[in-house]
Amino acid sequence: MQSITVKAPGRINLIGEHTDYNNGFVLPAAIQFGATATITKRADDEIHLTASDLEDTLIIDSLANLRISEKQWANYLIGVIVQFVKKRKFPTGFDISLTSNVPIGAGLSSSAAIECSIAFGLNELFEFGIDKMELTFMAQKAEHDFVGVQCGIMDQFASMFGKKDHVILLDCQNMEYQYFPLNMKGYQIILFDTGVKHALASSEYNTRRKECEEGVGIIQEKYPKVICLRDATLQMLNECVSETNYPVVYKRCKHVIEEIERTLTAAEDLKLNNLKCFGEKMFSTHEGLSKLYEVSCPELDILIEAVKGNENVIGARMMGGGFGGCTINIVNETYSQKIIEQVESIYLLETGKLLTHYLVSIEDGAHFV
Repeated sequence: MQSITVKAPGRINLIGEHTDYNNGFVLPAAIQFGATATITKRADDEIHLTASDLEDTLIIDSLANLRISEKQWANYLIGVIVQFVKKRKFPTGFDISLTSNVPIGAGLSSSAAIECSIAFGLNELFEFGIDKMELTFMAQKAEHDFVGVQCGIMDQFASMFGKKDHVILLDCQNMEYQYFPLNMKGYQIILFDTGVKHALASSEYNTRRKECEEGVGIIQEKYPKVICLRDATLQMLNECVSETNYPVVYKRCKHVIEEIERTLTAAEDLKLNNLKCFGEKMFSTHEGLSKLYEVSCPELDILIEAVKGNENVIGARMMGGGFGGCTINIVNETYSQKIIEQVESIYLLETGKLLTHYLVSIEDGAHFV
């Protein structure tokens, strides 16, 4: 029977944090860790799903019998298949065998990698002709409907559209995007994983969204054309949202407005191959996330303090929603091993925990293997 093997990667986000739901800009890139799916057509209407890493299989007796499974891993796959059923007719059933080397829980979007590998693979095997942008939205919808996570579009977009040695400047308002070269000659991207995920993450995420919306509402009273923080300026914020009367809302909005501008200028730094200026903006982003947006945590701050002032670390910040996960660091590759050992030692001393790290390279998005 006809068969194909495809891979879709996890992602990092170099700069542009908590800007996506404010219709701002993000600067993600696909990485070498990914989910690989082998999809084979069957002679009958059954679907056989296998998670090779878990040594677990789920058999669905008919395409008409797709529903949420008790096996959580299977829902990432079923959710994507359901999106196809809504748009196209499968002529046969199929087998999917899935494996992934994206670290789980490190904020590298292992779920998007799985969803995009399935979406890309089914589209190619059955020659449905759905374009990559629509496949990206289908993968996101699968996570919303079958996994129950109301994620933004960045993760699936980076997994589908990644380009080797490039970052993607994505406009979250209209999905326009452009590639910027990331010349890492002499440098290495290292992720330090705190190994923690504080329970605050999901509730505080929702609170931050509301605080941003509150700020927009106040600005709108004087500037009705401001629909989201993407449309606001610091001048508008200072004029309308008093730091005295709205101290918390002011801080949240200030970070987002500054971060949107920072992301745009950081992309220009890459165009000029000015990695030093880019790195300085990463440190500024962490300062904003820690002091203004208040989504950092002691473990993340310890990791940033451990590399700040080191001339061989040109940029570092916490990455992702916050309250745990990884820091992303751009370091001089000649000294990378020494830096890893120093940071591991500091982290163990300060927290009593062993530190995990990942060396990442920038690779292509969903592709044939």
